[in-house]
Amino acid sequence: MAIIETEAALHEAHRDNHTHRDVNGGWLRPAVFGAMDGLVSNLALMTGVAGGSVSQHTIVITGLAGLAAGAFSMAAGEYTSVASQRELVEAELDIERRELRKHPQDEEAELAALYVARGVEPELARQVARQLSSDPEQALEIHAREELGIDPGDLPSPLVAAVSSFGSFALGALLPVLPFLLGATALWPAVLLALAGLFACGAVVAKVTARTWWFSGLRQLALGGAAAGVTYALGSLFGTAVG
Repeated sequence: MAIIETEAALHEAHRDNHTHRDVNGGWLRPAVFGAMDGLVSNLALMTGVAGGSVSQHTIVITGLAGLAAGAFSMAAGEYTSVASQRELVEAELDIERRELRKHPQDEEAELAALYVARGVEPELARQVARQLSSDPEQALEIHAREELGIDPGDLPSPLVAAVSSFGSFALGALLPVLPFLLGATALWPAVLLALAGLFACGAVVAKVTARTWWFSGLRQLALGGAAAGVTYALGSLFGTAVG
């Protein structure tokens, strides 16, 4: 009796405490990485131009142009990528749907074989496959999950992907420009704000990784700072050479 009670207590504790991170990243991963991309690319672009000893006006115009160009490029690329992926998936689903309609018994046997390969006893696998195949839409969903690794009811939206990429990139790219728009006359406030944003993005990324927030933040800070430093040096070199 004591053993049963102990096992019940352990089961209850396991159920209450056994949680996992969102390994797919959900909305957080693309949003944070889009903002991070905007931060790094626009910071590097602006420091590269500043290294060429240009006017403040030129730096601001460069930053705004980089924001617009990068955001539209990200949105267009994300839309095309997700739309192409979705069209490919839908084409494969159409093939599977036709096979289920033309050869239902073969598809049922194929599904049973998949379960047998995973360790289910043959008779039980056939029973499960027969029950799942009784509903055509459910059968399509099961075959798509098992054979293609996709969920037909949860396909990504190209428009949502494009809008989210545009917004997150624009938000990140705005940070290095913001101090100038608020009246700054030197580059260092823009660099400090952008580096702070990079650290914050890196810390947020830790929510979808196994790293600590400070490690992830410092790593992104170092990478973004290195990109800005290298482009500033190249801008100085090119500015001297051209001048």
